[in-house]
Amino acid sequence: MPPLVKICGLKTPETLDAAIRGGATHIGLVHYEPSPRHVDLKTAAELRKRAGPHIKVALLLVNASQQLTGDALGMVRPDIIQFHGSETPEWLAVVKRLAPAEIWKAVGLKDAETLVRMQKYNGIADRILFDAPAAALPGGTGTRFDWSLLKNHRHSMDWGIAGGLTPENVGEALAATGAPLVDVSSGVESAPGVKDVDKIAAFLKAAGR
Repeated sequence: MPPLVKICGLKTPETLDAAIRGGATHIGLVHYEPSPRHVDLKTAAELRKRAGPHIKVALLLVNASQQLTGDALGMVRPDIIQFHGSETPEWLAVVKRLAPAEIWKAVGLKDAETLVRMQKYNGIADRILFDAPAAALPGGTGTRFDWSLLKNHRHSMDWGIAGGLTPENVGEALAATGAPLVDVSSGVESAPGVKDVDKIAAFLKAAGR
């Protein structure tokens, strides 16, 4: 079975269509103003509607307030809420109880101890997304983590990898980790926040979609 593939940080109908055309299983919309991939909730809702029912749509939030989280859920109606900040397991549990959506938590994988600490999300998050350790901005930094940290690790929940993936290295990443899902953002861009439809197609092909 080919891995699930999420193209994250989409902002335009053209790049959304390219992801769907290439066989992506998930797309990500970023609602976080400091990010070059930020879309307002109205645009996110329009893109979510355009995506239709055959691809899962994740809305990425970073340390969002209770009010913003509720507004985002109500307007966008994503299939997945991807928390990409320092959100606690307790907060995720509250959202999980109230929201008709999957809960994903991004975790910066720094060392083997991270794999121990992230167990606090077990039974709460529907999927853990291993990413590069946080830099100035969470996600979309083009930095990869040490894939060998996941070698032979026994996962207790669904998971995936992000961070520095490109059409050129996604095959190596999959071979090294056995990841069931890969998530790309900056690796399919021509400039920060500007997705390239040819790179999207190349990534999806390299990932086996």
